[in-house]
Amino acid sequence: MDALAAVDFEFARQVLQRGIAALYVVAFVSTLNQFRPLLGERGLLPAPELLAWAHTRKKWMLHPTVFRYLRYTDRRLVALCAGGVGVAGALAAGIPQLGPPWVPMLCFLALWLGYMSITSIGQTFYGFGWEMLLLEAGFLAAFLGSDDQPPPTVVIVLFWWLVFRLEFGAGMIKIRGGSEWRDLTALTYHHETQPMPGPLSRQAHLLPRWFHKGEVLGNHFAQLVVPWFLFTPILGLWVPGPVPAIVGAVAAGIVIATQAWLVVTGNFAWLNWMTIVLAFSAIGLPGIGGRGADGAAPALPLYWVVVTSAVALLYVWLSWAPLRNLFARRQLMNASFNRFQLANAYGAFGTVTKERIEIVVEGTLDDDPQTATWHEYEFKGKPGDLRRIPRQFAPYHLRLDWLMWFLPLGRSLDDWFTAFLVKLLEGDAATLRLLAHDPFAGERPRWVRAVSYRYRFTTRAEFRETHARWVRDRRRPVLGPASLRE
Repeated sequence: MDALAAVDFEFARQVLQRGIAALYVVAFVSTLNQFRPLLGERGLLPAPELLAWAHTRKKWMLHPTVFRYLRYTDRRLVALCAGGVGVAGALAAGIPQLGPPWVPMLCFLALWLGYMSITSIGQTFYGFGWEMLLLEAGFLAAFLGSDDQPPPTVVIVLFWWLVFRLEFGAGMIKIRGGSEWRDLTALTYHHETQPMPGPLSRQAHLLPRWFHKGEVLGNHFAQLVVPWFLFTPILGLWVPGPVPAIVGAVAAGIVIATQAWLVVTGNFAWLNWMTIVLAFSAIGLPGIGGRGADGAAPALPLYWVVVTSAVALLYVWLSWAPLRNLFARRQLMNASFNRFQLANAYGAFGTVTKERIEIVVEGTLDDDPQTATWHEYEFKGKPGDLRRIPRQFAPYHLRLDWLMWFLPLGRSLDDWFTAFLVKLLEGDAATLRLLAHDPFAGERPRWVRAVSYRYRFTTRAEFRETHARWVRDRRRPVLGPASLRE
């Protein structure tokens, strides 16, 4: 690794630019399919109402959005998403990278600003840590340069710093969180109680208890010890030989392997996929970067050295708050310390729920709710039908299903859920398209209600007998019966 040009990290740059761009495609497609029924002009939490509130009170939005200056409409949201998919798709194909470095820079900055414009008005449906992660990754990717020159060393190091905050921050959150992470029992529950299980989650849950304890120990090692070694390739500036690069690559490989296990056993939107992409930043492959005959790295243009150095200085200034947070007694999880969501604090699952409570939504066409026959609405991702195999959706993000998981953890029902029930009573087609099954085929139900159930995975013996993946028992009514008149 050279002081200015990370010539051995050309492969890393290709993975970073194309992988981050591909995940932006997923994010914009997810928004295109879900934003309007959730947050659009007739959504559950209409974004125009939030913008009008901010305007009348002369309040700035917490984060920048083009909709502060350009009135929000669903058509403009669609245009923004379509443009985002187009630009991100071109970057994933490597087309802008064929030009000078300012071309991919402008493309990635456009993605960053465009998606921030969405998350800024996304309210609770966009209140996830991986939204900030996507934004920060897109910003840094803007300064990786183009194919005719090696990536700048300072930008590659900033990616290591991002992975460190992501992994070490998550590890510290767990150590400071629930006792289940310290007594090694967390993963005896987590595969079953995670927000959206995947097709192999049940098999993972049924593994022996000793294996789950090993998973926790492996997690602590991967998140608390390994991230420190991501920085070892920089020692190549002073230590001759391949050892620093090999150590960094091994550390990256451990991060990738642990994240791949999470991909296989769960559905955490693009969080694990993005971490895998970012971890490639520490894998240097000599011989790919195109050194000259004398072994020297190609020179970076002076203006590009100035630009990337300025970004590095900006990050030095912005990183004090997240660095201090990593070692604070009251560590913040998934927190942004500036309006542009750069140098954020990350983390997930500081505590693990011990049982799975699901809110099941039911409706009926009958007039009398006390004697009615009730039918369940089926969601796309969250558990419902006891025999259905959970599907793999990640890196796609099912926002409604995720918030349904959070619902039983709150002290009261959120406003969006009340609005959701009203949409069901109205037979709103856009809302119904967010679901896997409408038992009334678009007809308006007379009544709806919400009931909580405790779910657990079936044992192997129970599965052989019933062929069901889940067992549930009814807990209590949560809301309703309710009709439109109420």
